[in-house]
Amino acid sequence: QVQLVESGGGLVQAGGSLRLSCAASGRTFSNPVMGWFRQAPGKEREFVAAIVWSGGTRKYADSVKGRFTISRDNAKNTMYLQMNSLKPEDTAVYYCAATAVGVLVTTAKSYGNWGQGTQVTVSS
Repeated sequence: QVQLVESGGGLVQAGGSLRLSCAASGRTFSNPVMGWFRQAPGKEREFVAAIVWSGGTRKYADSVKGRFTISRDNAKNTMYLQMNSLKPEDTAVYYCAATAVGVLVTTAKSYGNWGQGTQVTVSS
């Protein structure tokens, strides 16, 4: 089991930037893929981005591609989500997740380990 703790959320104006962090501890080696999801009020939990820990291969949702960048620091066991050109529709609780599935899966059901979430609010 891996423990995940998100940080870096906050309030930002449209067009601004935020960087989210996800610190991982425990048996991280059992979770080769990690990702970011978000959930807005009244909506389904939505895939944002994922990364293969060892190789760095990445996948993005179409809604964020070109604006968000997922990355990781192996030495720190930390994953990041750099969010640029933020829009009001990006407002959501953002969750860090990890999965034992060894491919870039995009459904929440495929991820078995979750952080507590961090709120991102983008004002217009």
